Amino acid sequence: MKTILVIGGTGAQGIPVVKALATNPEYTIKIITRDTTSPSAQYLTTLPSVTLIPGTPYSEPTLHSALSNTDIVFANTNGFALGEKAEIYWGIRLYELCRQHAISHFIYAGLEYGSKLGNFLPKYRCGHLDGKGKVVQFLSAQPTEPMKWSVITSCMYMEALWEFLRPYPDPDADEPGRLVFAAPLGEARCPLICLEDYGRYVRWMVENAEQSNGLELHVATEDVSWEELAATFSEVTGKRAVYKDVTLDEYFSSGIFPDPEAKIGGKEAGRDDATLMSYRDNFSGFWNTWKDQLTQRDYLIMDRVLPDRVRSVREWMGLVGYDGGIGGC
Repeated sequence: MKTILVIGGTGAQGIPVVKALATNPEYTIKIITRDTTSPSAQYLTTLPSVTLIPGTPYSEPTLHSALSNTDIVFANTNGFALGEKAEIYWGIRLYELCRQHAISHFIYAGLEYGSKLGNFLPKYRCGHLDGKGKVVQFLSAQPTEPMKWSVITSCMYMEALWEFLRPYPDPDADEPGRLVFAAPLGEARCPLICLEDYGRYVRWMVENAEQSNGLELHVATEDVSWEELAATFSEVTGKRAVYKDVTLDEYFSSGIFPDPEAKIGGKEAGRDDATLMSYRDNFSGFWNTWKDQLTQRDYLIMDRVLPDRVRSVREWMGLVGYDGGIGGC
């Protein structure tokens, strides 16, 4: 039996990781959570061999206790709660603590280092991307023994099409019921990842530690333009939809964020922390990174790692019964 500690296990990315790992009867899984009574935490307790640990993963006493008698760690830190500075600190500190506790394999949930990919031009500055990207740079400089390390670098998840990427009724439509997929993307093809597959990629890393040791695996389901997204949605659902390319100002005026000037991570760090970015500044860099197509993925590697992966937005929509509404499975 191997014991796996999952940090960030009750979040959107963490839940499919726990579900994928729980399919192997040789694993026991521990999850640190602030709220053991939350719906997501309670759902995870219905899975085989899952135990909840009350507390915050950003507390060394909690981490020391959780890391005791643990073999493998999957860590997905929450940049939106922490802010970039604290996310860098805790990403590095988690690695150090895992080395201290003789963990055999440390797997980190990374994101694209947009600033570096964009030659550090300010238009690409995005704290929640860059924070994880800087931790990945640190990990890449570490030895692969005595503790193995792996990175899974992801992108926007398809399930966000039920959330902040979902379409809305077109106020300018000349036909009733037409929907709009709006984004400041121009003609760019943007990567999206099916979260169920994300969890299975992590399980592959655990089960193939020698192959995944020292690997940064960039994962996605498909690079897709929003014009293709709207057309695919119409074909799959029978509902008319169009793509509207919007400016960043139009995007932030749409109400997607109640207060675009609010600071990301302000609750944890304090709103006077000068390193915190506003939602407007952060997501301007975020969308510019995707619009200018700074990132690359190797789909042949993904096909070898997960031969039965979901291959397209169209396939995902059919599998989950996507209809453009709020929520979903």
